[in-house]
Amino acid sequence: MLVGMRLSTFSERLSFQSPLCPDNLFGHLIATAVPGVEEWRDGVYRRTLRLPCGFGIASLKPFPDHVACTLELSDPRDSATALDLCRFLLDLDADPLVVDAALSADPLLAPLVSAAPGRRVPRTVDGAEFAIRAVLGQQVSTKAARTHAARLVAAYGTPVGDLFSFPLAFDVGELAVPESRRRTMAALLGALESGLDLSPGADRAVAREWLLSLPGFGPWTVETILMRSLGDDDAFLPTDLGIRLAAEALGLPTTPAALLRRSEAWRPWRAYAVQHLWATGDHEVNRIPA
Repeated sequence: MLVGMRLSTFSERLSFQSPLCPDNLFGHLIATAVPGVEEWRDGVYRRTLRLPCGFGIASLKPFPDHVACTLELSDPRDSATALDLCRFLLDLDADPLVVDAALSADPLLAPLVSAAPGRRVPRTVDGAEFAIRAVLGQQVSTKAARTHAARLVAAYGTPVGDLFSFPLAFDVGELAVPESRRRTMAALLGALESGLDLSPGADRAVAREWLLSLPGFGPWTVETILMRSLGDDDAFLPTDLGIRLAAEALGLPTTPAALLRRSEAWRPWRAYAVQHLWATGDHEVNRIPA
């Protein structure tokens, strides 16, 4: 807990290979932000970090040639880990020239890539947290998912400065969700307690198999977790409504099986194709608030 504690503050310029399109990157994080854990204030995205030696808060602001990063840490030994998490969150180690060239080889995707080169995949700083949030978001709107998560944070979150750390343990019986969703959440929490690793360095095949074995975990939820938590560049969501609507507008197949076959041409960068397809829709995740 950081309340009342003296914090160590660090500032760094996070570099990246240009170009970088910040619209969907920060737009997605802002639109899905959990109140109390994340916020967008004065052009800066802030969120809490769970770290090996304590907790922290990261403040991130995009510029044309770097991302300004300020860290507030309870233990300065966590600085290197915190910086790595921020880079992973924003996918700053991607090579957009390689990704964009590969996707542009498809004439249907080429105009999207040309219009917004350097799209990154918005990720997470905590794989377990994201998996819990993914379950809370099953079959509900973005707004409803944020509301469920905010209630969880208010009841179980750990204060970190003026924010809270997202809880990884709680009574699933108190969730205002259908009983089937409670069973899914209980299974996930049990798997995490038993060693399910959803960190960036985890074995993706093992994580995929374990997640698919849990009740209520279909391909959409599993692939979303692999994309955002484990950094799988080739994760793909053929059943996603936004993806299917974009596919229809572009003249791509719209049935999941046919779209999955068509997506083979985008390997191993299908997670980036997802970002371009999502961006064809008019949704707040695709833009940074004014």
